[in-house]
Amino acid sequence: MQFKASARNISGSQYKLRPVADVLRGKPARYALAWLATNQSQRTQALTKLLKSAVANANYVGKVPQEQLTVSKIWVDQGPKRRYFKPSAQGRAMPQQRRSCHINVVLEVQQKEASRGSKG
Repeated sequence: MQFKASARNISGSQYKLRPVADVLRGKPARYALAWLATNQSQRTQALTKLLKSAVANANYVGKVPQEQLTVSKIWVDQGPKRRYFKPSAQGRAMPQQRRSCHINVVLEVQQKEASRGSKG
């Protein structure tokens, strides 16, 4: 069973958030939240909030506890750019852009591995 959450128009570049998302991919949800709690930065605040939302969706819809969830997919896409000009030397104007991104998370119920019996 899959549980999804998404956040759109998050301020911050997708290039800065993708390495953080790569660390969380494939990890248990409890480990991912603990890892994000130790890395307190402005980048991780949106990911923490989104992961907590996905865990709450799983708990509400599927009655699945946090210990059984893993981050199966997480991806960061480019959002709209806000373009503007800043004054520069000798009366020139330098173009600037403020990036934003969209984040998506998919949690899956962790499959318990069957115990292997010895043959023979």
